[in-house]
Amino acid sequence: MQETDLRNSVHNGNGKLSGNSLQIVKVVDRRTRNAFIRLPWSLYHDDPMWVPPLLFERRMHLSPKNPYFEHATCCFWVAYREGNPVGRISAQIDQLHLERYKDASGFFGMLEAEDKIETFQALFNTAESWLRSREMVCSRGPFSLSINQECGLLVAGFDTPPSMMMGHALPYYAERIEQCGYSKEKDLLAYIVEGDVEYSATRKMLMKRAKGRIKSRPLRKKHFQEDLDIVFSIFNDAWSDNWGFVPFTQKELKHLADDLKLLINDKLISIAEVNGEPAAFIVALPNLNEVIRDCNGKLLPFGWLKIIWRLKVKFPETARIMLMGVLKKYHNSPLGAALAYGVIDDVQKAFIKCGVKKAELSWILEDNLPMRNIIRDGGAREYKTYRIFSKDI
Repeated sequence: MQETDLRNSVHNGNGKLSGNSLQIVKVVDRRTRNAFIRLPWSLYHDDPMWVPPLLFERRMHLSPKNPYFEHATCCFWVAYREGNPVGRISAQIDQLHLERYKDASGFFGMLEAEDKIETFQALFNTAESWLRSREMVCSRGPFSLSINQECGLLVAGFDTPPSMMMGHALPYYAERIEQCGYSKEKDLLAYIVEGDVEYSATRKMLMKRAKGRIKSRPLRKKHFQEDLDIVFSIFNDAWSDNWGFVPFTQKELKHLADDLKLLINDKLISIAEVNGEPAAFIVALPNLNEVIRDCNGKLLPFGWLKIIWRLKVKFPETARIMLMGVLKKYHNSPLGAALAYGVIDDVQKAFIKCGVKKAELSWILEDNLPMRNIIRDGGAREYKTYRIFSKDI
């Protein structure tokens, strides 16, 4: 691993670094890992839209037990100024991405920093140097840590809190990233829809025409693994031509399902079949961020009780449709549109029964016009934009 710059820095009695200059320190132990994870609290304390993540979940995300690390190499750094953490960044190289695209692209992510260009420059210089030392020629991000996890920088929609597993940012981030030589590569869009939206004429017509050919059903908890495999298979087929796509591994999908099992409501997951063949799916989850917003990242002493009561008794008023797919052979066809409308219809009916008033559909590639048209026709409106940046290094 590349050594970090510890010039003019010493440890003081409080376990912090002291010194007069900016230092970039590699995360190598519990102290620096905790500084890395807790840094956002010092930056967002005045932002009423920020939702503190669960510290336990963030530790698990960075744990070697995360199956992402079976095919990726990563390094993490914290920026210190006068002994205080003021920034952080990750750099990662994903072998599955390199095998698929052969483009020598590495990634950055988990970026947070004070509003000083020198801090951003020092963080990016460190991450880019690490990527170059491993023969990467392009840096792209932010990904925290992969495209199948939290990705993109919020550039529009700062006036509402983020949905679960979606990022938040401070408004100056985009400008500072561009000042470091990065430019837009792709925008990812988030839509919001009311739970009881009226159906359009197009939607009614397509679903009527497909009636009899399409059958849908909720997730079967007694056959959870079988249905998980169906979702896995459809997703990897449906998304295979999308920009930046890297397939979930079986271990990653199981890890994600295990992490989210407490949130899973079988009525909010639908699988549609055409002539008995699984052809489309949708996964909606209650918005965990609504539930944990006042926990300040902590589960103890009463965080767990709040979360369980709000999920199982009160139920959140917001949800996120986080995964959806239609088999590629039905893309750009009336039947494919009917499949998409059909599974959306299933979860919208479930929203009404559960008391969900609004749902986020995210994220959608800006150039995925067929899906954007279906979503807009379903009454949703675009309300947040997340940006992927890139730079030749």
